[in-house]
Amino acid sequence: MSAAGLGATGAGALLAGDAAAAAPTGAAPANAVPVTLRVNGASHALQLDPRTTLLDALREHLALTGTKKGCDHGQCGACTVIVDGERRLSCLTLAAQVDGEAVTTIEGLADGDRLHPMQAAFVEHDGFQCGYCTPGQICSAVALLSEIERGDASHVTADVSRKVTELTDAEVRERMSGNICRCGAYPKIVAAIQDVHSGGAPRPLTWRYVGQDELLALNLPATGGAA
Repeated sequence: MSAAGLGATGAGALLAGDAAAAAPTGAAPANAVPVTLRVNGASHALQLDPRTTLLDALREHLALTGTKKGCDHGQCGACTVIVDGERRLSCLTLAAQVDGEAVTTIEGLADGDRLHPMQAAFVEHDGFQCGYCTPGQICSAVALLSEIERGDASHVTADVSRKVTELTDAEVRERMSGNICRCGAYPKIVAAIQDVHSGGAPRPLTWRYVGQDELLALNLPATGGAA
C-alpha cells in the first residue's frame, strides 16, 4: 500500500522533483487581475480571476500538483503550503492575497534529488500509506518546527506565558490536528517529526511488550469462557 501511495502521488508527494510551470490555457477572464506568485523561489506573473484560490492557481496554472485538493473546505489539511514561513490552507486562500509573498510547496522542499529532512523522516518511519495527505502533512510539519523554534504556544501548552521549549508528543499531535490522515498513520507521523526535531537522537520508549508472567500476576478475570 505504501509503495502504491508513493507512486500515486508521484514526485510531488515525497521526491519533490522539479515540476514544469505551465501557462494558463485560453484567454484571461474579463475581470482578471495581475498576480505575481513567488513559488519555490521562482516568480510567475499571472492574470487570474480574483476568486481563484491559491490551490487552484498552483495546480491549474502552474502545474504544481503536489499540493492536493481534499475537502476544499479547509477541514482536512491536504492543501497545506507554507507562506512566508507560516502554514496556510491554500484552498481557503485567494491567490491575490499572497501576491509577492514567498510560497513553498512540497515540490520546493527538496534540494534537487536530496530530500528535505522531513521528507526523509516520513520515508524512514513509514509516515504515509496512500500518500494523498502526505504533501500537506510534510509542509505542515516543516512549519511546525519553526513555531517551536519561536516558542509559540498551542492549546495544550501548560503555561502560555512562557515560550515552549520542549516538543512533546502531545504538542505535536495538537499542532498537527488540522492535517487529517484517513489511513491512520498518526503515530508514525509523530515519530517522523520528533526524529527531525531531535536530530535523530534516540527517544525513550513509551511502551513495551508485557510478558506472560506479568499478565498472570495481574490476576485479570477470565473472559470468553463458559460460566
